[in-house]
Amino acid sequence: MVFHKHLWVLLPLAATVAGCHSDTEFVFGPGQQDYRYQITITNLTAGQPLSPATVVIHTADWQAFALGDAASVALETLAESGDNSDFLATAGFDSGVLSSDSGSGVIGPGASEQLTVTARASNTTELHLTWISMPVNTNDGLAALQGVPLAELDVGQRQSYLAIGYDAGTEANTETAATVPGPAASGLAEGFNPNRNDVRNAVYIHAGVVTQADGLASSTLSGTQRWDNPIAVVSVERLQ
Repeated sequence: MVFHKHLWVLLPLAATVAGCHSDTEFVFGPGQQDYRYQITITNLTAGQPLSPATVVIHTADWQAFALGDAASVALETLAESGDNSDFLATAGFDSGVLSSDSGSGVIGPGASEQLTVTARASNTTELHLTWISMPVNTNDGLAALQGVPLAELDVGQRQSYLAIGYDAGTEANTETAATVPGPAASGLAEGFNPNRNDVRNAVYIHAGVVTQADGLASSTLSGTQRWDNPIAVVSVERLQ
């Protein structure tokens, strides 16, 4: 597998992580055509299931979030519970969003999922790809790839990108069984909580989980839930 020379950065169980199938349809004017892409997400971690994939094809001026800025409530919900339904619904009203879709289920460690997404535009220079999931054995973590341009891909060509982990900055990383929604906490945690108690209240690159093995006695996580970046590989193939 050949990886793209750039590491693209996102300026990113229980019923709480169930996906919401969107595949939003948008209406466009004359002179435009459909472009279809197959997106494959591969989880590179040993113990961090990823919530159902959130895939958005958009113009260059749209972004899901920016490093150093506060997360939207929709992104906070995704990052704390794995539920992407509010995020997709909100994105559907944004003028820069051309198409969006959700994966069908959790992507386990070492596993992959494929989605086929179609967007209509006048040419491929308008098309950019963003993918977001939650590493569910975290408080408010994100695995993401934002704003990858798709113009360089011809039909039949495939490109792979490395994605890293981010922190939504909305919930303190206590790693307790009451606040982590993933299987490491038996999937019984609160999920989304509107109270923001992370001192940053801004999106930043995730420092990684601490875990019991590192001396955090209150943590429900073990060393298995640690990860090193990259956290995932996202491969894109143009089908049409």
